Amino acid sequence: MIPTEADLADALTTAARAVVTDLFRDNPGHTFYYVTLTTPGEAFGPALSAWSHETLSQRPDADKVRYSYADSPFSIMGEQYLKPVRELFAARPEVFDIADDDASDAEFDLRLRAMETAMRRLSDEGLFGVGEARAGVLVLVEVVPEDEENIARARQLNPSGPELDAWLAYWT
Repeated sequence: MIPTEADLADALTTAARAVVTDLFRDNPGHTFYYVTLTTPGEAFGPALSAWSHETLSQRPDADKVRYSYADSPFSIMGEQYLKPVRELFAARPEVFDIADDDASDAEFDLRLRAMETAMRRLSDEGLFGVGEARAGVLVLVEVVPEDEENIARARQLNPSGPELDAWLAYWT
């Protein structure tokens, strides 16, 4: 049976919650400002990366890597939780194996919506903080390398504030 969008979103919500909970618990002296689910243009099952102000302050190239999922010491976290989610994504038709462009685009969009749904649920639960604390954490779903829709997703997932503004300025 092919997993539905709801199946992907549910599994990803559970997995990402576990990853972020472990990340925050295992790094109590860190103030995280960036948590992202990333996927390549094929929209394979995502990976989770994060940055904290404390780790960024250790980098001489901080301005360059501030929003780089790959350069973070918290890159590709929680594989034990996300591997089963990737298997669900892999059970669906591969985006670029679908001959019809509209159907291929629809599959891509379905996968990104599932990722966005999961991050929105976690945000609504307060996992990334509430009020001012939440405004200090940029929560993203990113297609890498850069995809113009990343900006729209960032605006949908985050409250207005300095972190979102800084990220938008960084990419625009």
